[in-house]
Amino acid sequence: MSRPAVFLDRDGVLNQEAGYIHRLEDLHLIPGTAQAVRQLNEAGWFCCLASNQAGPARGYYPQAHVDALHDRLCHLLNQEAGAKLDALYYCPYLSGPEGGKDPEFTRYSTWRKPNTGMLVAAAWDWDLDLSRSVMVGDKATDIDLAKNAGCTGILVTTGFGEQVLAGNYQHATQPDFVAANLLEAVRWILRSPR
Repeated sequence: MSRPAVFLDRDGVLNQEAGYIHRLEDLHLIPGTAQAVRQLNEAGWFCCLASNQAGPARGYYPQAHVDALHDRLCHLLNQEAGAKLDALYYCPYLSGPEGGKDPEFTRYSTWRKPNTGMLVAAAWDWDLDLSRSVMVGDKATDIDLAKNAGCTGILVTTGFGEQVLAGNYQHATQPDFVAANLLEAVRWILRSPR
């Protein structure tokens, strides 16, 4: 039987929002994040990163740098709480009108949020039930993705979450739940029936 997943945005949800991270050592976990992921691990949820990472398309750094950032992220999660992500998906693509510069990565992509490509790929690869899954993010596009994929959408007020709620970033959105941070989001997920 297909199982549910918790899809996690990266910047502003797992690690501190710092814009485009050019130095590996500038990636820092938001306090409580590793413990939150560990709680999901222990409860048997499939934990999956789903993140737009347009740095390569913008010509800021190579795709290998994004992979190195994710290696550091996974190391910090494990080091701090023995937590792990079961899979990592990200979209390095960006269309020209949106700011894509590097020809290798400048294109429209069904993987770029709020399109559902990353979640559909993960569901296919790992036999996941999107209708019982949850997307946790700090942007309106994360909540749009949740709705588009038929998931529950949680907005955390870390990262850009506060600005989204105030109507100062992206656009208005209606999350299923608003949490102060990932730890509070996970408490809500673990109390909810699946």
